[in-house]
Amino acid sequence: MEVKGKNIGAGRPLICVPVMEGDSDSVIREITYLAESCADMIEWRIDTFQKFRDYNAVREVLAAAGPVLGKKLFLYTFRTVRQGGEGDVDGETLLDLHDLAAESGCVDFLDLEYFEEERPLRKIKKLHDAGIKVIASHHDFQETPPPEVMRMLLERMREGGADIVKLAVMPQNRRDVLNLLEVTGDFKEQHKDTPIVTMSMGKLGNFSRICGETFGSCITFGVHKKASAPGQIKMNHLAQILDMVHEISR
Repeated sequence: MEVKGKNIGAGRPLICVPVMEGDSDSVIREITYLAESCADMIEWRIDTFQKFRDYNAVREVLAAAGPVLGKKLFLYTFRTVRQGGEGDVDGETLLDLHDLAAESGCVDFLDLEYFEEERPLRKIKKLHDAGIKVIASHHDFQETPPPEVMRMLLERMREGGADIVKLAVMPQNRRDVLNLLEVTGDFKEQHKDTPIVTMSMGKLGNFSRICGETFGSCITFGVHKKASAPGQIKMNHLAQILDMVHEISR
């Protein structure tokens, strides 16, 4: 998959950096900074935005973000409390927020919490019709499911028509990390046409964030100011590590 000249799903993983600021000025300032940084993708975590229920305020941020993004990919994410985020909304509000992304003209990808949606296939089709690619995601901040369950989750998201599938889990031991990497590699081998993003969170899972080129995860999340999940590495350090891994993997 190629978007804005970036190859997603092959070679060095892209670095995505979340914007977690609470007010409009800070969000715009951070997006502007990241647009000139080593980040490949900028994620606006709108659930941390204090005025996410004020649709005009959301529109104003999106309108300001568009001109400064340049070739940076823009990911729009509302992470619910159930999936480890800070937002608690009903389905209608979430639908409205997704519609705002579709109308903006600057959003390249939208993160869809696949198993929280009543009709995920219908939502994905609607977003595709609006020209937005979908990252279907599932997050488990408590544990790492057995390998067969992780495979099932990834397969269901792929079958639902997602452009990219994403799975984030919390390891309890080293075996959990190894299981995730094995599932990732197997999925990549079986479905070369569907990019996959996986991570094992926390300190124990740090290795999973830097070995995507080997095991198949095509995007890794770094941090500039505030991490969106435990275990994220500072984006500048992450870029150096990924460059080194890419060099020795050639």
